[in-house]
Amino acid sequence: MTETQTAERRHYRGPFGFLGNMSDRSAVATIFVVAMFMDIMDGTIVNTALPAIGKEFGSTSPSKLAWVVLGYLLSLAIWIPASGWLGDKFGTKRIFLFALFTFTAASVLCGQAHSLAELSLFRFLQGIGGGMMTPVGTAMLFREFPPAERAKASAILVVPTLMAPALGPVLGGYLTDGLGWRWIFYVNVPFGIVAFAFGVWRLKEYAHHATSKFDPAGFVLSGAALGSILYALNQAELIGWTSPRVLGFLITGVILGIVLVIVEERLHDPLLALRLFKESVFRATNITSIFATASFFGLVLLMPLMLQTVRGLSAAQSGLTTFPQALGVILMSQIVRHLYPKVGPRRLLMGGLTIAGLVMLTLLWTSASTNLWDYRIVLFARGMCWAFVFIPLQAAAFATIPFADTGRASALFSTQRQVASSLGIAVLISILAAQVTTAKATVGPIISSAGPKSLAVQNHFYDAYKAPFFWCAAFAFMAAIAAWWIDDHKVLAVLKPAGGPSAAD
Repeated sequence: MTETQTAERRHYRGPFGFLGNMSDRSAVATIFVVAMFMDIMDGTIVNTALPAIGKEFGSTSPSKLAWVVLGYLLSLAIWIPASGWLGDKFGTKRIFLFALFTFTAASVLCGQAHSLAELSLFRFLQGIGGGMMTPVGTAMLFREFPPAERAKASAILVVPTLMAPALGPVLGGYLTDGLGWRWIFYVNVPFGIVAFAFGVWRLKEYAHHATSKFDPAGFVLSGAALGSILYALNQAELIGWTSPRVLGFLITGVILGIVLVIVEERLHDPLLALRLFKESVFRATNITSIFATASFFGLVLLMPLMLQTVRGLSAAQSGLTTFPQALGVILMSQIVRHLYPKVGPRRLLMGGLTIAGLVMLTLLWTSASTNLWDYRIVLFARGMCWAFVFIPLQAAAFATIPFADTGRASALFSTQRQVASSLGIAVLISILAAQVTTAKATVGPIISSAGPKSLAVQNHFYDAYKAPFFWCAAFAFMAAIAAWWIDDHKVLAVLKPAGGPSAAD
């Protein structure tokens, strides 16, 4: 099977209207968007509902409630690295549908949980599906689009990546307050059933028959290393970086990661295809993605936290305030996907990240009395900038990867993004915690004279967010610097072979 053959638009004309006439790539895109939307939104909804979950199960301990999130993260640590090999060995359709079924079934079990321990266990099962769904689905999507059209595929990925975090808090707030926290899991079920049935009918199978035997050492070491690091980063948000538990797991994870690299480099065909990092474009895009992901998801967490804890907004009101960011990305993505094959990724990334950083710096001049429309304008502008980041970054990452290695590359890229997101959030929350501690020490006299709800007190706690806001901008600037090493010539050579026209022409 060649890349050209795979990318051909094959149509089915049956008794089901436009569904039967949908091209293969449209079918893959539709199923993947639904699945990825469920996966990403699930995380934001669960975070919104944690207080209600703790109240029902009689546990307000942050360390115990954290396992509802940790169970899912640790499962991701095990299954994301293995997803590329599994998809190549058993077929991407088979593994993707298994992951989708597992995620949907585990959502039902989460809704039926009778204790915090049960819920944490079922979240681990949910993570098995979530850990494989995104990388395998991404590989399927990029195999359907030839290199010259992968900006279109990246534009498709933008929809769930942006819409899910924006809608998650809004939907989570309404469901938790109106129907109860169990419905944050039940809401996945109808979408999962429809996507699964459609996938059985329309997805095409792909298996890389040259795939080697399973690598048990790589499986164990990658799961243990990534799991230890993600656990340490999650706990650092709760108990601080200097905690012996955090340092112990962090150091253990790093050591196991070094051992993993040594072991995998000695194998002819390891579980993790680390050899792909020798390709300069793939290496540079992953480094850029580390800083860009930390910046993006860091502010995605900080803004709702500030709006709810300092400004006193509900989860739904907060979600509606941050929603313009998603609109900015989606509106600008149509322009970026046409610019990408003409301009190349490096200039788009450097320009988008630099302007996004400058836009985020404007938050340093806001206060607890800033009009909510000012935030909406800033976030809308940030979203427009981020379209210049998401689409070129995702498309360029796979531009020079051989067709047969797409699954392995997707697993590595997904692993990097998961670690970068957790690391960025952990660093920013730690900075925020230190600033809040300082604010608490200075508001005592103000509270005694003006009251705990005075604007002066609010401004002190609001100012605590300005340091992490600054670092969100700094991460964007760091990503812009890293993007300088992305070789436009290599990417454009793939997009315009032998001097042919660009995909946008």
